[in-house]
Amino acid sequence: IILTVTLLRVKKVRITPKLTAQIGIAIALSLVLNMFKIYRLPQGGSITLGGMVPILLIAMIYGPEAGFLTGLLYGILDLILEPYIVHPIQLLFDYPLPFMALGIAGYFKHNKLLGTVVAVFARFIFHFVSGFVFFADYSQNMGPVLYSLVYNGSFLAIDGLICLVIIGILPIDRLRHIAKAQAQ
Repeated sequence: IILTVTLLRVKKVRITPKLTAQIGIAIALSLVLNMFKIYRLPQGGSITLGGMVPILLIAMIYGPEAGFLTGLLYGILDLILEPYIVHPIQLLFDYPLPFMALGIAGYFKHNKLLGTVVAVFARFIFHFVSGFVFFADYSQNMGPVLYSLVYNGSFLAIDGLICLVIIGILPIDRLRHIAKAQAQ
C-alpha cells in the first residue's frame, strides 16, 4: 500500500533532465558515503559518513515526492550492492521503504533539523518492524521488540546525529533558491 501511494505521488513530479541528473548525483554520492562505514553491524545496518544526507537534500530542495523517488532508487541500488534477505517482505522493509521514508524531510522545508529527525525516525520505523518480525531469532533473552529497538536504534541514532550535524551546516535555503532560479 505504501509503495502504491508513494508511486502515485511520484507521478506528480515533473522530471526534467536537470532533476534526473541531480537525483543521479545524489544517489551516487549516497552510495559513496555509505562505503565509508564507521561501524558495521553483523545483520546489516551501519554508521556512515552521512550517507542519508544527499537523499534528504533532494527532498528538502525539490519536495517530498522527489525525495521519495530518490530514496526508492537508492534503496533498490543498496539492495543490489549489499543484499541481506531473509524474506520478500523483509526486503521491502529494509531496502526501498526506509529510504523512501527519507523523502518525508521535504515536508519540513523551513525546518531542516526537524525534517531530518522525522525522516530518520520514519526510516527507523521500517527497520524496527523488520527487526522484530524477521530477525527475532537473534534476540535471545532480550525479546524481539527490545532487540530490534536497541539494534536498529543504535546505528540509526548515531547515523542520524551525523546527518543532523551535516544538514545543520549546509545552507539549504540558499541551495533551494539557486535550484529555483536555475529552473526558470
